Amino acid sequence: MSTEKCFAKGSAAPGPVPNGSIRLYNMRFCPFAQRAKLVLNAKGIKHETININLKDKPEWFLEKNPLGLVPTLETPAGEVIYESPITCDYLDEVYPEKKLLPSSAFAKAQQKMMLEHFSKIPAGRNNGEDVSGLEAELKEKFNQFNKDLVERKTKFFGGDTITMINYMMWPFFERLEVFELQHCLGDAPELKKWTECMSEDPAVKATRHSVDTYKGFYKTYVEGNPNYDHGL
Repeated sequence: MSTEKCFAKGSAAPGPVPNGSIRLYNMRFCPFAQRAKLVLNAKGIKHETININLKDKPEWFLEKNPLGLVPTLETPAGEVIYESPITCDYLDEVYPEKKLLPSSAFAKAQQKMMLEHFSKIPAGRNNGEDVSGLEAELKEKFNQFNKDLVERKTKFFGGDTITMINYMMWPFFERLEVFELQHCLGDAPELKKWTECMSEDPAVKATRHSVDTYKGFYKTYVEGNPNYDHGL
């Protein structure tokens, strides 16, 4: 079950989470929530999605997660888990089929350290921002990630198959074209190749929106009245 249109303040709370499933509280255009969706899809976990209006949050959602953030997971037992790296680690641990995190403690730590480096990347352009400064910073970061792929001689970060770190990074790269920043990959050929390989992944295909759909949503976001149901 997926309730496409978002729940807002005053909406009735959904019923209990069905046994044998897990519920994702989501916002269709949120890159952090997309991380959890990627993991759910990659691991083939049976789930339902409840979309939330983040500007006008339902009271019952804030009772479950006082921070009011997505992604938030809820189990049939009423357990609630939130914050994107925590939700993704939880899913990998509780659903052990097709593990996305490596078994070695050091390799796992390497992925988490890489995520720390990655989280320092600027998220996109803001109005009035010095675009040339942003682009220079992105190119420098992309060169570092490119170097990692070159040195390790692997197709993906962490090996030749897609592991957790790749899904944690992907939502940002999916949006490069939306913010007209894809040219920043020009000096990072291996990283560009990585984006092309990731684009072919079934979980990525299942969770992505078209550039036009993203642009339509971000236009409403910048105007101060985000349409979370844009494109439905």
